[in-house]
Amino acid sequence: MFDRLVPAPLAEGALQHLRAEGVGPGHIVAWLGHNSWDMLATLAACHTLGAVLLPLNWRLAAAELARIVDHAGAGHLMGTPELESLAQDVLARASPVPRPAAGVLPGDLLLVYTSGTTGEPKGALHTAAGLQANALAAIAAQGLNAQSRVLSVLPLFHVGGLCIQTLPALAAGGRVLLHPRFEPGLWFDAVATWRPTTTLLVPAVMRALVEHPRWASADLSSLQFINSGSQIVPRHLIDAFHARGIPVAQVYGGTETGPVSIVLKPDEAMARPGSAGRPALGVQVRLAPDGEILLKAPNLMRGYHRSATPAFDAEGWFHTGDLAVRHDDGFYELVGRSKDLIISGGENIHPAEIENLALAWPGVAEAAVVGLPDAQWGEVPVLVLVLQPGAEVDTEALRASFDGRLARYKHPRRVIVRDTLPRTALGKVQKANLRELLAPPPA
Repeated sequence: MFDRLVPAPLAEGALQHLRAEGVGPGHIVAWLGHNSWDMLATLAACHTLGAVLLPLNWRLAAAELARIVDHAGAGHLMGTPELESLAQDVLARASPVPRPAAGVLPGDLLLVYTSGTTGEPKGALHTAAGLQANALAAIAAQGLNAQSRVLSVLPLFHVGGLCIQTLPALAAGGRVLLHPRFEPGLWFDAVATWRPTTTLLVPAVMRALVEHPRWASADLSSLQFINSGSQIVPRHLIDAFHARGIPVAQVYGGTETGPVSIVLKPDEAMARPGSAGRPALGVQVRLAPDGEILLKAPNLMRGYHRSATPAFDAEGWFHTGDLAVRHDDGFYELVGRSKDLIISGGENIHPAEIENLALAWPGVAEAAVVGLPDAQWGEVPVLVLVLQPGAEVDTEALRASFDGRLARYKHPRRVIVRDTLPRTALGKVQKANLRELLAPPPA
């Protein structure tokens, strides 16, 4: 697989460069750059040399990146020229030492950090065998082959951008067009001229396209399907693509899981909008009594790098922290994160139930529901909205629209309008941060 990622001259150039830098077995090579073929060539070279690639989230501050570099034990920092200034700032704060890193084993290849902003950094360590298993699962789920043309715009420093379509398409012999970063106009240009057969989009990117002036008139006929995931995909965004005749397939998973764990295939998507799908190739899924998704699979991470945090339970299951229900036909439906579950007066409330209804209301661009403390009920749901430009929303009318559609205890006690929502690099709402912003000050 790894010898087919990039053209031979590029692969050989990256290999020679790493050798000249003294990279060898057990070394960790940090990479700081926008999407590029050089990064993929460096991944292939690391595989040849027995080293590990550590892609860095360039949206983080230099101090956060330096903390990750030091925690990982990275001995080398490479990347693309446009981020050279940030790289130098990281090097001024970090202490990379070019030697094998503690905790790296033969076969390890990719180290991806789940967070670098609060608490202990957690790096998911993936093996070459795990990446190959993930590619096979992704190919089977999406029907990728030598005729596939993938437009890749999500950041490759996440396993989503790297491992759902980019690596699997190359492993299947398909073609990939890499954009350094997502820009709506360039996406429409590429679809019109390069004619991709598929592309991977997270909800924030889907929304940017649907709300773009070119959406209604764009020729999207080359797209056989798109793929999405990383969070619950709002139904109105799925409907917008389905209205253009483009199935919205889905991949559920996370940094630790490969991430191809539960998949909704393209030929299932139109009939099952919003479903997460069924277990991917080689993946075992079990729901805990509270609905948490537990996984066993060959594409899971080997473990957390240099961390005391247990990766798996005593029976070898990985606890995702995500909640789902399994329908009688074997399809899974995501209902939220266990840490985002709101318990009000002893009743469970899944934020997505409220958010999906709010997102269908005219003028609403984004919606997030969090639980805030309440003296009587323990906590109550609060709905936070971001409006479309120039829009006005009657929040009382919106609240009234929930009558007969949601149980009374699920109705938001307050509706708050904000300019923005705190988000991660992939567009996920950071609900813990949002709760802190909204929580009343201590008495």
